[in-house]
Order: sequence, then structure tokens, then C-alpha cells
Amino acid sequence: MEHIKCLIIGSGPAGYTAAIYAARANLSPVVYEGITPGGQLTTTTEVENFPGYPEGVSGPQLMEDLRKQALRFNTDIRRGVIVKADLSSRPFHLTTDSGDELEAEALIISTGATAKYLGLESEQKFRGMGVSACATCDGFFYRRKDVAVVGGGDTACEEATYLASICRKVYMIVRKDYLRASKAMQEKVFNTPNIEVLFGYNTKEILGDEEGVTGALLQSVDGSERTIDIMGFFLAIGHHPNTEVFAGQLELNPEGYIVTEGASGRTSVEGVFAAGDVRDPHYRQAIVAAGSGCVAALDCERFLLSH
Repeated sequence: MEHIKCLIIGSGPAGYTAAIYAARANLSPVVYEGITPGGQLTTTTEVENFPGYPEGVSGPQLMEDLRKQALRFNTDIRRGVIVKADLSSRPFHLTTDSGDELEAEALIISTGATAKYLGLESEQKFRGMGVSACATCDGFFYRRKDVAVVGGGDTACEEATYLASICRKVYMIVRKDYLRASKAMQEKVFNTPNIEVLFGYNTKEILGDEEGVTGALLQSVDGSERTIDIMGFFLAIGHHPNTEVFAGQLELNPEGYIVTEGASGRTSVEGVFAAGDVRDPHYRQAIVAAGSGCVAALDCERFLLSH
């Protein structure tokens, strides 16, 4: 069984940043990158709001830069997924998808969260070409254009009102005949003149060409169909934190996100830390994830020094 001082599970801004800090603190971190090396940002075409890139940068390039920086300090970065974890005692015992057995003195979990999609083939076809699960990340590219937001909860209303401030028109596609959002958020939506709420509709197909999304085919609960002309299609039906392997061992909130102590990266298990979207149901931004990766690594360093 391989013994590891600091094991980081998951890559992306949180995992790579944690690795940079842990490596510079001589913790000899080992990173298992997970199913999607680089995380959600590898599916994003252009990132314009990450500090240090005045001209913007593609999501894959940003992740490659962070990865190279972690490697510069001799981080051991490995392909693979942790499929089993026993956190009942230290050192923690973990198993990879290739059957390798590991034990770790400390653990940083940065497995992220996965956006929920509708499951349409056209949705996957146009991901990064008009289909997005983050209005804050990608809304800027649709200034003065028509877009749609799918969902009826607080997140959907927040995304719709944000987009309404920069886009010409925003359609809200809501499958029920009411919004699930709080009263305050509903009022905000209904008082925004360039938001049109389409109640009782499901998205049947996302339409587009080689340049990206051009519209959406909607189907009403009565079976009738209509087409809307849009250039951006935003999903706001929730995220799923990637915490299944830790269920029953760490304190999770009702949505499955890892609970940490205040602003720290400390979890309910001593020696286990969390960073990034796996502990953040609110902001879900690359720069926030990177910051929490730094916090988790600093907390991990202090823990190892005291033990």
C-alpha cells in the first residue's frame, strides 16, 4: 500500500491551487485528477473574469496553466478516480479505479459539482456554443442578444435577472405553471420588463448551426409547440456535488455539499479538508474555487505540522 502525506482528490482550480500551495510547503502532494481532468472549466470556451488574463483565456488553457504551475513545484499529478474511501481512522484508506490501494495522512477533497442538464442530444452538441450552465461565466458573450434560462427556482430567477441587465430579451422556460422561487425573487422577475416567463413549457430541442445556438423548440403541456429565436441557452436546474464516495463519512448539507467550519477548509473529520464547488453551493466561480484551494492547503499544512 502506497503511503501519501497529502492526497488531493480532484483537479480544477481548487485542486490545482491546493497542489501549488501544498507543494511549496513541502507536503509532497499527490493529485488524482478525476473523471474530467481540469474540471468544468475544460468545457468552457472563453474565460474573461479570471484575474491575470487581461485578454481572456480559454477554459482548457487556464486549467493547463494551473496544472503546469503545480507540476513546477513537483506535484505528483495522476490520472485516475478515487472510487472508495475509508475515513474512519488515520491514515485514511482509499482505492483508485485501477485497484491501487493508498493511505493518506491528510486529504483535500476538490471533486467539484456537476451541473444538471436536460439530457438532450442537442444540448451536448451545443455545449460551449450557446449552451451554458453558468450565466455569470458566459452571459457577457450574449450582450444585447436574446437568450433563454431553463428553471423556476431562485437560481433561475437570479440568472434571468442578471442576464436581463445585459441581454436584449430573456425567456424563462418553466415546466410548471408557477415559479418555485422565493416571493422576492419572483417579484424581481415579474418587474423586469425584458424577461418573459413561459409557463408550462419543456424544451424539446435546441436548434442551431455550425456557429452555435439559433433557437429552441418548446413543447407545451397541452402538446402544442413553439419556437423561440435565441443565441444563448442557460441551464439553471441545479448542480450535483460529487460526494457519493464520502457519503455517510463526512457531514454533508441536505443537497449533498460538504460542510466546512466557517471560512476554513476543515470538514467534520479531522485531517480531511474540502475546497471548491464540492463545498460551495452559492458562488461556483473559478476564482472562488482557487481561493478555497489555497485555504484548504494552508489548513492542511497546519494540521500536518501539529500532528
